[in-house]
Amino acid sequence: MGRGKVELKRIENPSSRQVTFSKRRNGLMKKAFELSILCDAEIALLIFSPSGKAYQYSSHEMDRTIARYKNEMGLPQSHNHGLRPIEVWRAEMEDLRRTLESLEAKQKHIAGEDLSLLGMKELKQLERQMRTGVERIRSKKRRIISEHINDLKKKHRVLQEENTHLQRKLNELDTHVEVPEYLNPTTFVHFKGT
Repeated sequence: MGRGKVELKRIENPSSRQVTFSKRRNGLMKKAFELSILCDAEIALLIFSPSGKAYQYSSHEMDRTIARYKNEMGLPQSHNHGLRPIEVWRAEMEDLRRTLESLEAKQKHIAGEDLSLLGMKELKQLERQMRTGVERIRSKKRRIISEHINDLKKKHRVLQEENTHLQRKLNELDTHVEVPEYLNPTTFVHFKGT
């Protein structure tokens, strides 16, 4: 079932507006990351929230990308390379802290902890992720076992061939062994008792 068309206008409810901002910001940053990886593109993304918080993503050094942009557009270059306002650093640290907390929470959920915090939608998504993970693990396990069985079969064939070869050599030795004259049964003389 597809989503309905969203009317593009300012969201009046502040909490809904904040939730939408957060979700769309994360989605935009994810798309920027994917584009930089898939296409080897140099990307710099700056987002300022309504409250003035700065969020950024950069596939390379942000200052370098901005300098490159200014150069391409013919804008004057600023010479304060490496100097970033404290607010930007704080925003980046806060963003990294939130990302870390989110990843830790996901790790706990995967381990089966803190599930009471999740709704039905999140639980179903987690279940799908777990099912996919289990299938990947099973597939990898089957592949490793199959490779191990093939290796054992090869070793078994080599050992059988070696055994057959040694058996032939033993048979050849048995047929070519000369029996000394004194052990040859045809040379024995039977004496009759007197």
